[in-house]
Amino acid sequence: MAKKWQKFAATQRKKISFERLNNEANSCSKSPAVIKDNFVIYTVDQKRFVVPLAYLDNEIIMQLLEMSEEEFGLPSDGPIIVPCDALLLDYIISLLSRGVGRQIQNALSVSVASYRSTSREKSGSAC
Repeated sequence: MAKKWQKFAATQRKKISFERLNNEANSCSKSPAVIKDNFVIYTVDQKRFVVPLAYLDNEIIMQLLEMSEEEFGLPSDGPIIVPCDALLLDYIISLLSRGVGRQIQNALSVSVASYRSTSREKSGSAC
């Protein structure tokens, strides 16, 4: 799954000019440009996040991308939208950027997984 998203991110990078942004890589930005070795995702409340490609190896980010694929499908030319709000995604990215320990990442992963199963029950999906 991660390789599929890495390949998708690589093809999207070719379409975007790589200008230097004054903002940090994990902050919201209005500019269409992306710093090299990053990808863009949007939350359901339409906030834009520029995330390092290295985070694609993280279990939490992979869970969010799988949830996105299940809920919205793979975008052919549109943005990747993760099914969470900006507050949660900002919290996840801030924890990952600080290099939190494995136990905290596991706890957060369990939280994302429980959110995932709760949202499935509400939607009636049997995936």
